[in-house]
Amino acid sequence: MILLENPKNRAILYMLTCAVLWSTAGIFLKLLPWNAMVIAGMRSLISAGIYILFMRHQKITFVINKYSLLSGFFLCGVFIFFIAANKLTAAANAIVLQYSAPIFIIILSALIFKQKFRKGDILAVAATSLGIALFFLDDLSGGNMAGNLLAVLAGIFFASMFITTGRADDQSRSSGILLGHVFTAIIGVPFIFFSPTPVNPTTVTIILALGIFQLGIPYILYGMAARHCSALACSLISGIEPLLNPTWVFLFTGELPGLFALAGGAVVLTAVFSWTVWSNRFPPEQPPATDTDKTAEPQK
Repeated sequence: MILLENPKNRAILYMLTCAVLWSTAGIFLKLLPWNAMVIAGMRSLISAGIYILFMRHQKITFVINKYSLLSGFFLCGVFIFFIAANKLTAAANAIVLQYSAPIFIIILSALIFKQKFRKGDILAVAATSLGIALFFLDDLSGGNMAGNLLAVLAGIFFASMFITTGRADDQSRSSGILLGHVFTAIIGVPFIFFSPTPVNPTTVTIILALGIFQLGIPYILYGMAARHCSALACSLISGIEPLLNPTWVFLFTGELPGLFALAGGAVVLTAVFSWTVWSNRFPPEQPPATDTDKTAEPQK
């Protein structure tokens, strides 16, 4: 419990819990016979309701500014591009390419914000990417080029979402996450009129589970984690999500992961754990605060 007195350690725990809950999507989606866009829209609609309750409870004011709008735009893009990619290419391709996000965080942060990363950060990104690729080596295929490109776009938007929300204050970050759900709901829900959407106790239970436990609560945890975890840290820790997906499949269907999957999982977990310990022992030097930085500090 003493470790949890450190805000950064609490943030890591929030992000780990977030990734675990995110990872339940696969098993739920397999059980829901709806169009993917309908699922995305309804899931985000429910999640938006959960997030509004959270913001009201925390007395966080909804704001419209460049950070909230960009965060909402990028988050919506993650949802839409990833779902579209799953329709056009192999599921393994989509998840692996989306989790190229840490690479894009380093590239975009260096190009746009002139941010410098340490060798340990780059090594952690390389090891995590290798582990995720190994995990899906048996299932990776050529796929459809359009689907693969959409999955890469999902990775770029995922990275951009981490960067934007990481630089925002509490109000802008929370407003951006809410806007991401609202934008996705506006785009996805109308598909209910163009595709079969059977409604029964099972489908209602599954979509509620997706909206509340797989998306709503995790994004509350992510918003709390982003106060004290860098964009790269959040992205690296969330890399356990694709590794846990097959775990749920095994628990519910008995399907065992292969040798490459076990090796890849071990590489990712070792890389994330080692990087977390190293980063805590040798935190990066903080540059002098500027007026811009002060406006982006989380409100107490």
